[in-house]
Amino acid sequence: MKKQVLLLGTLLGIQLLGHGQDIPQNEVPSVIVNQFNVQFPKATDIEWELDGHHYQVEFETGWNIAHTVWYDREGKMAKHKEDVTTKDLSNAVVQTINSEFNTYTLDDIERITENGKVVYRIELNSLTHQDWEVILDGDGKVLSKKVD
Repeated sequence: MKKQVLLLGTLLGIQLLGHGQDIPQNEVPSVIVNQFNVQFPKATDIEWELDGHHYQVEFETGWNIAHTVWYDREGKMAKHKEDVTTKDLSNAVVQTINSEFNTYTLDDIERITENGKVVYRIELNSLTHQDWEVILDGDGKVLSKKVD
């Protein structure tokens, strides 16, 4: 019994260490909050976390469009992940999807911007084939493809 309790405690500890720590907005440096408010003045449902060396903020804009942004300690945006629709995809990405995955339906599309580079993460579903999660760059090149 002691071994089971110890194992459960260890697993719970590992789980907690693997995630950022939720923090109230008043504990986020003002330079970061100010930058966030300028960039996303219409943000709602705002939740902050301290994630390693970055401040992570999850929020929604517009018609419940989910965003996650990571800021460094100086207030510079390090990464931005946002839900998008098919109309937000570049023509090159649409062409790749139409030519390589034309029997699939698109689900859960995200645009991820990091270090000035944009990629799209797309879940592709099919009733007759294997479902995939693909990452494409803005030029439509498939960067990764894994079973979903």
